[in-house]
Parts: sequence; structure tokens; C-alpha cells
Amino acid sequence: MEQHPYQVVITDCDQGSIEEEKEEFVRIGVELVFAQLKEEGELIQVCKDADGLLNQYALLTRKVLQHLPKCKVISRYGVGVDSIDLKAATDLGIIVANVPDYCMDEVSNQTIAMILTLIRKTAFFDQKVKSGQWDFRTGIPIYRTSGKTLGLVGCGKIGFEVAKKISAFGVRVITFDPYLPKAPEGIELTDLDTVLKESDFISIHCPLNDSTRHLIGEKEFKKMVKKPILINTSRGPIIDEKALIQALKDGLVAGAGLDVLEKEPPDPQSPLLKMENVVLSPHVSFYSEESIRELKRRTAENVSNVLLGKWPRSVVNRDVKGKTRATLSPSEV
Repeated sequence: MEQHPYQVVITDCDQGSIEEEKEEFVRIGVELVFAQLKEEGELIQVCKDADGLLNQYALLTRKVLQHLPKCKVISRYGVGVDSIDLKAATDLGIIVANVPDYCMDEVSNQTIAMILTLIRKTAFFDQKVKSGQWDFRTGIPIYRTSGKTLGLVGCGKIGFEVAKKISAFGVRVITFDPYLPKAPEGIELTDLDTVLKESDFISIHCPLNDSTRHLIGEKEFKKMVKKPILINTSRGPIIDEKALIQALKDGLVAGAGLDVLEKEPPDPQSPLLKMENVVLSPHVSFYSEESIRELKRRTAENVSNVLLGKWPRSVVNRDVKGKTRATLSPSEV
């Protein structure tokens, strides 16, 4: 039997094929194990000898990570890493990597598409026409896009891409992002209260963590003076969904475009499914044929880089530097 120096486990993956991953690991002679794991026990059992993991949704808790003595790196399919206990990984010397920019074009386009759909009420009119109502007055008032203000909650790579694209519509862009040292070109850096008070459109582009869970809730909705359109293509729990539903009912927000929800798929009885000023999509903003191929290849490359003694392209838990299990070159993270 052929012996491999390293083993890599794909804990779970819903993308139909792992051809890109296979190609990458065959290239460096790594044994690849493909699984679809959910429970802590099966994660521990299957991954106990793994040198690296590729992870999508399976929860990698402290308990799981403590039972993986050989694991040097975890690479997440995507941007968010809320499926991984980052502190535990750092404590154990496990590098956590992601692919933060593989779908910038797709997510930014989805965000702007939702804003325009809600401004121009295209989905609303589509349903009216199909039900036999040919009357533009069913959708008034409709307001001009130019001269309005977009508030970004989080302005990383995707948020900045949204800002660049929407500026072509004559829209002012402001952002709340406590991690930005200075405002990017064309964007005004401000606080959350200012974003809530001055924005005609608000778009969420921050990661989900303890400080952002329910960042937008009842108190924040009451500060939305201009009754904005709210867009979320990031993570559902950043918005308190119960508070959002009430805000929509009370007219505190003019509409919502949601690619992500607190519960996915939503409860069939959710009021969001029946609201004409809500546009929903099934967590699809990341997707294109090109973005998926790039995601799969780069997720695998993060792991192979570590196994070859190099830092991955994007390290999430930068505090792990200096105490990693892997023997890496001294280049900067």
C-alpha cells in the first residue's frame, strides 16, 4: 500500500465535486479523505490522524480540536469562520485559514441587485403583473437612487467592492468598521449611530462573532431615521430577525433584501415569506461557476502550503504565529 506523508480530511462539502481538491493534494502526494460529518464523535473518529482539515459547516469545537493531535491547519470553504472555535485552535497551535476574496464580484453584485430591486420594486411589480395587475401606481412611491446614502456595516474587501460599484449611481457611501484604521478612498468612516441615522440603504458586510451577533436589533431599528432599505449578504444572526420583522411591520425600514437568515431554510410560517417589501434568496450571493472553482482550489492550497512549510495566503487567527504545530518559514503572516 502506498504511504503518504500527510493526511487531509474534508469534514464536509456540499459543492458536488472535489476535483479541484483532489488535483491539489495529488500534486503534493497527500492522502485525501472525503467525509460528510456532523457530530462531534464522528468528527473526532475520522479526523484523529489528520494533518489538515478542509471545513464547510461541521462545527469544530474545542472538544473536537483537542482530540486532533496532528492537526496543523484548518482551511474554511469561504469567508466566515464561525464554524471553528478560533480561540481553541490558537491555543492548540492550529492555523485557521479562509478565502476572503474569492466571491467579491458575486456578493457585491448581489448586494447592489437587491438594493436596486427594492428601490425600483421590480420583484413587486413582477408579481403584480403576473397576477393580472397592470398598474404602476400599485408600487408608488418610488424614489431616485442618485443623491442617496449607503451605509456599510463592515468595510472589508466585499464592502469596498460594493462601495466602488454603487458610487457609479451617484450614491454617497459611509461605513462603520472599528477595524479600519482610516477610511478607504471614496468612503466616509463613521460610527454605527451615524450609519443608522443617515443611511437610505444599509448593507451588512461584517463577520459573525460574539460582538456582531444581533448587532442590528430593536434599539438600532429605532435609530433608522430615514426608514432605509436593509440588505444582508453576510450572516443571518447579525440581524435580530424578530426585531426586523417588527420593524418592517412598524415601517421603521422600507424593505429588506436578505440572502441569509437566522434559520436556514426559514420556517414556512415566517412573516418574511409573505412581505411584499422583502426580497429573499437562498444564501446564494457567493455563487458563480467561476467563484466555486476558485474557492475549492484556494481552500486546498491553504492546507498544502502549511504542509509544505509555508504560510497560507490568508490566516484568520494571526495570534497563532510563534506557537504553531507546523514548521513554517519565518515570513510574515
